[in-house]
Amino acid sequence: MDVSTVNSNLQADKPQQADLDRCVHCGLCLNACPTYRELGVEMDSPRGRIYQMVQVADGQAIGDTYREHIDLCLACRGCESACPSGVQYGRLVEAARADIEANTKRPWLSRTLRNFVFRKLLPSPVLLTAAGAMLYVYQVSGLQKLLRVSGFLQLFGSLGAREALAPSAEIPFFFRQIGRTFPAEGERKYRVAMMAGCIANISFARLNEATVRVLQKNGCEVVIPAAQTCCGALHVHAGIRDQARTLARQNIDAVLSDQAAGKFDAIITNAAGCGSTLKEYDELFEHEPAYFDKARQFKALMKDVTEFLASIELNRDMHPVEATVTYQDSCHLAHGQKIRGAPRQLLRAIPGLKFKEMPLSDICCGSAGIYNVLHTDLSMKILEKKMDNVNLAQADIVATANPGCMLQLEAGVRQWGRGERVVHVVELLDEAYRGF
Repeated sequence: MDVSTVNSNLQADKPQQADLDRCVHCGLCLNACPTYRELGVEMDSPRGRIYQMVQVADGQAIGDTYREHIDLCLACRGCESACPSGVQYGRLVEAARADIEANTKRPWLSRTLRNFVFRKLLPSPVLLTAAGAMLYVYQVSGLQKLLRVSGFLQLFGSLGAREALAPSAEIPFFFRQIGRTFPAEGERKYRVAMMAGCIANISFARLNEATVRVLQKNGCEVVIPAAQTCCGALHVHAGIRDQARTLARQNIDAVLSDQAAGKFDAIITNAAGCGSTLKEYDELFEHEPAYFDKARQFKALMKDVTEFLASIELNRDMHPVEATVTYQDSCHLAHGQKIRGAPRQLLRAIPGLKFKEMPLSDICCGSAGIYNVLHTDLSMKILEKKMDNVNLAQADIVATANPGCMLQLEAGVRQWGRGERVVHVVELLDEAYRGF
């Protein structure tokens, strides 16, 4: 990559004036913002954060207060749905974090940890598998259960609360399936590529397998591109856009090289948070012509699995699932991708399943990527209010469309719930197709 492209990217990795100018400061976003609803602080609202971005764009130095208010944002993008002026707040806050990242000298420990997680761990199947194996031993050995039951973890405050968010490590790991092609059941109607994710391969292997089975049941030949990697969503949210671009290039090349071998009808993800970033790859390459057109080609094919299944003639040969279900809107599906009806349509298609709408279903649950790890106390306060609405639905099952939301809601059910089961929409479809 030439120096001019690098410099252009650096200039782009900050809030752009045209995006800032869209905000008319009307305040209609305030009630849609979880941090404002919880804290009641103007500077922790979308309007307040945009005001601070304007000050920095006008030359004010990036200081600790600015970093704190931008960092406290969940980037749930609920404000985008509420905004009458079409402000692309997600784009703004991600650019602000990139600007902060480029102009902040972090302490050595923080810098080292971020470098390991974002540049070493997430892109590495080997390191993720090793981490998953350690988590698996911790869980199946009984140590996790002992520490939770004993109350010992409560002695560590928010650190103990973070342990409650630990995903379940699943064996065997889904990495064994990467590079494989799964044939359609019956007549092949579609050929799709599936993005298997990074952490999802360890903690949601069963979800990935259920997704493949449901796609097969609906006439899809499912290709798992061999050279794919982490989508870069967590990197974009953290402001580490250079690494996000590296990962995006690898994913684009991995899928489009397979596309050359046979046309894909869609690229599928079962993670709403990943999908939002995958659909915005072109924004990463606005000043990199070599990949901009490729990113637009990739984006045109990108579909959330619920979006894709709702757009085709769904296979209705299902067994009844006798239960009551409610649905939690994943923020990056509802607000980022503007998809609300598709998951509900699929749930209503399952025989025997009674659907009940959840009050305020599109208010963030507090997961927000790794927000619940970095800001556990505030995340749990937001989750507690979400669980009030979950319980009002009086459902047996809480369905959602994002693995991160599933982890957060499972933690919420353990602490404030009524014993609800938390599942992905696709897992319920898989149960209906398989008859259990």
